[in-house]
Amino acid sequence: MTLVYSTGVGRVTEEKAPVQRPKGDGIVRISRQTKGRKGKGVCIVTGLDLDDPQLKLVAAELKKVCGCGGAVKDGTIEIQGDNRDKIKQHLEKKGHTVKLAGG
Repeated sequence: MTLVYSTGVGRVTEEKAPVQRPKGDGIVRISRQTKGRKGKGVCIVTGLDLDDPQLKLVAAELKKVCGCGGAVKDGTIEIQGDNRDKIKQHLEKKGHTVKLAGG
């Protein structure tokens, strides 16, 4: 249980420490996933060793390139639809080593 308000001090806020994610091997992996999405496929981009604000910028670029929606969740980028080839080309232009993973 966390303390939210105290009559003596007022509102109590605790600063959350930034989430530490394990460092990758320098290879960006793009996989396709449909599990738990009612048959709708998404491309999962993992292996980008960036902070959340930078990941959101990369996700915005990828969404613009692919012309579809997406999100950043738990240090990975999810792009709607099967756009692995477009994503791979864009990330290789940016200088990343990219592999297509999974089926």
